[in-house]
Amino acid sequence: MQINDKLLTKLEKLSAVQIDSNKREEAIEELNKIVGFVEILNELDLSQEKATFTTLKGGTPFREDNPHVNDEIIDTILKHAPKSENRYFVVPKIIE
Repeated sequence: MQINDKLLTKLEKLSAVQIDSNKREEAIEELNKIVGFVEILNELDLSQEKATFTTLKGGTPFREDNPHVNDEIIDTILKHAPKSENRYFVVPKIIE
């Protein structure tokens, strides 16, 4: 895969990021280097490897989930919020 100006424009739209015109060539070069590195990984023969979901023997250790409420932190965060009510953020309604 080769990154060109047309593909970079599409990536800008998808990521909601705009790259300055004087940085476009540099961005294209960097993205081509990244794609080239990832394409090297496609050369690996993984047909004999078993799919795994963890590298830890025996799976992921669980910990007890203990909620911790610090009223001082909550008050500090809400103090900087544009709007709050009953210790919650107030945001515009987006679903009818």
